[in-house]
Amino acid sequence: MAIREIVKYPDPILKQACLPVTAVTGETARLIRDMVDTMYAAPGVGLAANQLGVRQRIIVVDIDYENPGKNLLKLINPEIRRAEGEVFWEEGCLSVVDFTAEVKRAARVQVVGLDDQEREVKVDADALLSVALQHEIDHLDGKLFSDRISRLKRDLYTRRLKKLLRAGKPVRENPRLMI
Repeated sequence: MAIREIVKYPDPILKQACLPVTAVTGETARLIRDMVDTMYAAPGVGLAANQLGVRQRIIVVDIDYENPGKNLLKLINPEIRRAEGEVFWEEGCLSVVDFTAEVKRAARVQVVGLDDQEREVKVDADALLSVALQHEIDHLDGKLFSDRISRLKRDLYTRRLKKLLRAGKPVRENPRLMI
């Protein structure tokens, strides 16, 4: 188990679709443990494998930050099977530092995937869990939450980030819990 460095925007791996996991191996299990440790240390409520530089369709989500591990979801090859309603949620991301925005998402989703024992898991979710699952599955498809906001807001953030990086100034992490 290890805490790994989280890949930050604009790293190109964040824009690449992840590949399906064909078999759960010891390496897969180690990656999932590292993802969980990294998510909790960040702190965050969700993490996708490509945020650690690994292009595999794996996510971890735990929205119960008062009881870490009690409601932890580890999903391999997750798919949204059903989505209904709509909700606007203020989102942030461990890979998109110093930026949050209101994003339109489905209010309720049903997600199906495999757990780390290769058993099928079906999750019916609403509220924050629904948003977190959609956010992480977007990562697996090479999409960031910032892709779901207006081009103007996205461009303003990108220009500000590039300016800070050119000036050698540190980009501060957002202290709130991130998806």
